[in-house]
Amino acid sequence: MKGMIGLGLLAGALLATPAVAQDRQGIAAGDVLVRLRAIVVAPNEKSGGITPTFPGEKVKLNDAVMPEVDVTYMATDHIGFELIASTTKHTASGTSGTTGGIGKFAFTWVLPPTLTAQYHFNPKGAVRPFVGAGIIYTIFWNEKASDGLQAAVGKTKVGMSDSFGWAAQAGVDVDISRRMFVTLDVKYIDMRTTARLDTPAIGTRRVRVDINPLVFGAGVGVRF
Repeated sequence: MKGMIGLGLLAGALLATPAVAQDRQGIAAGDVLVRLRAIVVAPNEKSGGITPTFPGEKVKLNDAVMPEVDVTYMATDHIGFELIASTTKHTASGTSGTTGGIGKFAFTWVLPPTLTAQYHFNPKGAVRPFVGAGIIYTIFWNEKASDGLQAAVGKTKVGMSDSFGWAAQAGVDVDISRRMFVTLDVKYIDMRTTARLDTPAIGTRRVRVDINPLVFGAGVGVRF
């Protein structure tokens, strides 16, 4: 009976240890932070001409709002590594001339998985600013021509090239309980593509676009 009581007390102590470790303010090495944010992706596009037919006409992209999930592993009290995942849908439109008259001429989904290294200030506090920098690989998928473009030039196939780039980030986490926090951040993403439009009527047309969006995020997080 004494042995069983002893084992019971030991098991209770072992089970209680993680709970005690979680019942603290701030973050520490070994913590995993999971965030769910609503993000606004605002492109700062710089477009080349649509060659060879419309070299003087540019392309613009719309803003997009989507959810984002990210996971941060704290390697030390101050340094964490964050993996960011989200996908957004954007439309490409002409800005003037013939393509401007068509308006929206292509749609694409963008998937930019991003890995950043972060430095967290004041890790033991309830308010924790952080900065980060890292790498990104942008994947353009499910590209489609608009009905307006196909009505103007016939059936069109759209393709957009993927790209490597870099990202910078600044944000803050604010505790609302021992494990939950609200989070705000802004990211700059180095993103570019070359769009290719293949049509039977006018052949192949290309345009290079530096997208380089600012991404504004707000949401909640949980520390494990």
